[in-house]
Amino acid sequence: MWNYENRLEFPVNIKNPNAKLAQAIISQFGGPDGELAASMRYLSQRYSMPHKEVAGLLTDIGTEELAHLEMVGAIIFQLTRNLSMEEIEKSGFYKYYVDHTVGVWPQAAGGIPFNACEFQVKGDPITDLHEDMAAEQKARSTYDNILRLIDDPDVCEPIKFLRAREIVHYQRFGEALRITQDKLDSKNFYAFNPAFDRCEDCGCDN
Repeated sequence: MWNYENRLEFPVNIKNPNAKLAQAIISQFGGPDGELAASMRYLSQRYSMPHKEVAGLLTDIGTEELAHLEMVGAIIFQLTRNLSMEEIEKSGFYKYYVDHTVGVWPQAAGGIPFNACEFQVKGDPITDLHEDMAAEQKARSTYDNILRLIDDPDVCEPIKFLRAREIVHYQRFGEALRITQDKLDSKNFYAFNPAFDRCEDCGCDN
């Protein structure tokens, strides 16, 4: 059970609409390395984590990613509100407008809809944590690319905040990986993963 506080994690107050920029930033709403994929990844992976502190970390970060999804949605909404039809046509936003008007819908910058196949839940704690670290770096790279396109400080500041949180999450997942590697010796691993068989003669994996 979560308690919702009715404010963004970082304020978003954009004065000037910019539909072209919105079409790039929307990738962090529903793109392959975006906040929706991140939240679903971590909140799903937590169930198969054998250690409470690591499962708790996935819950914490997965919940924060939902807050980041809310921020990105607010950015897109504010960048596209009160657009004239001339602005919509001139910016190339008309393709999105036909299907969604100016509603916020999860897709990548290239127009590809969000798909759950963009993230993985493997059930192996080491594998999943390595994926999580890579995911945070890919999100950080995407925010770097977005920042290169921005000259509006109202947009730049919340994007810089989101980028900084990706770095923190990467570090925390690194700590979780070290905890897991320290605690999850071979005996515990196979007890937790009975689908893996071990050779009776030498103990190697089959």
